[in-house]
Amino acid sequence: MADNDFFRGEDPFGLPPAPLPDEPAAGANAPPEYTVSELSNRLKRLVEDKFSFVRVRGEISKVTVAKSGHMYTALKDADAVLDAVCWKGTVSRLSVKPEEGMEVVCTGRLTTYPGRSNYQLVIETMELAGQGALLKMLEERKKKLAAEGLFDPSRKKKIPSLPEIIGVVTSPTGAVIRDILHRVQERFPRHVLVWPVAVQGQNAAAQVAAAIAGFNALTKNRPDLIIVARGGGSLEDLMPFNDEAVVRAAAASTIPLISAVGHETDTTLIDFASDLRAPTPTAAAEKAVPVRAEIMAQVMDGGKRLFTSASRLVLHRRTQVEGLARGLGDPKRRIEMAAQRLDHLSSRLDTGLSAWLERKASFIKELAVRISTRPLLHKISDAQRHVKGQYERLLNTRPRILNDRTRVLANLSALLESLSFERVLERGYAVVSDKKGGTISSAAQALPGADVDIRFRDGKRSVKVEK
Repeated sequence: MADNDFFRGEDPFGLPPAPLPDEPAAGANAPPEYTVSELSNRLKRLVEDKFSFVRVRGEISKVTVAKSGHMYTALKDADAVLDAVCWKGTVSRLSVKPEEGMEVVCTGRLTTYPGRSNYQLVIETMELAGQGALLKMLEERKKKLAAEGLFDPSRKKKIPSLPEIIGVVTSPTGAVIRDILHRVQERFPRHVLVWPVAVQGQNAAAQVAAAIAGFNALTKNRPDLIIVARGGGSLEDLMPFNDEAVVRAAAASTIPLISAVGHETDTTLIDFASDLRAPTPTAAAEKAVPVRAEIMAQVMDGGKRLFTSASRLVLHRRTQVEGLARGLGDPKRRIEMAAQRLDHLSSRLDTGLSAWLERKASFIKELAVRISTRPLLHKISDAQRHVKGQYERLLNTRPRILNDRTRVLANLSALLESLSFERVLERGYAVVSDKKGGTISSAAQALPGADVDIRFRDGKRSVKVEK
């Protein structure tokens, strides 16, 4: 292609031609010369100007998050692959969490990366491509959360029969909050706290999760029940209530929670994590509080039944008491007879105690006359003489025993000294041992060339064994 027609002719991206630096004069034979950086920057401007806003549909083939927080991925179809990058500030705002194999539609701009001589898509937004892909993602997320036990029926908490304070997480405008307030006021007026949130859009999931956690963190005016509600809508509109953060917040709530998202046929993942699912927001209000008139009627009916039963019981007990009274006789007379009998027994007790004490005193006097101390003193004297004799014998035999034991010990010491191997060494004998200290008692143990030690009476020498 003569005269660098790639840059001189019609722009391949549809842009008007732009003058190039150091463009040669007309009719020059050689094309202009560019540095690598100049050419890369020119291409970068062309691509970014032409494709400053594009929507690309493809399947995510890989997802890598760098330490800086930036996400690098790639979109592919049957014939091509497009590298893509999503900066850290944008990653947190994406409406879906990118996963490999997910089909998505990304909005952003094309740019080039001169360091690797390739082009890439800078992602600004990301959404699932088609309802089928969305349902597949929700099914996989449901299986993951169910495997963690977040949907386990044993985690479900009992809904209070009559909560004092009801917390409602929903949009502050619209028919949903009006329907809930009207229904609660109509059935049984309660104090309602509204935590306003967005119920659709990119920020909705984070706001709903924060609202559930916020109600649980309250220490004053803490709700006894939480209702998470929104009206009906498409699957995409209800996606915030399928968000993993919302589901985890609902499962972690220590306050019983009713989910009322969409219409009766709509099902979101928060329904599985909540303690009770209501088909509509109005039904949630009905499940939250009973009908006051019905409770009052039940109380009044119960009061009548209680009064009737109590009256019958009192009448029955009165009849029983009157019948027992007729069999008891006059209580006053029975008390008088018991008092007279007590006086008679008390008199007998005083007389009998005096007589018993007199008999015991007479018996003790007789024993005192019969008891003599002479035999006892005689036994004590004999025992003293016996002890004195034993003491004198002990004093006499102690020196003799010590002398005998000293003599035996001296004999044993002399015998031990005579049997000591050191006495044997003094008579001209020696002890042969190896370098480890083992005794060599035969010629077979003393191998030729071995180093041995010979101990004499006055010292030790090391020698080498010869043939």
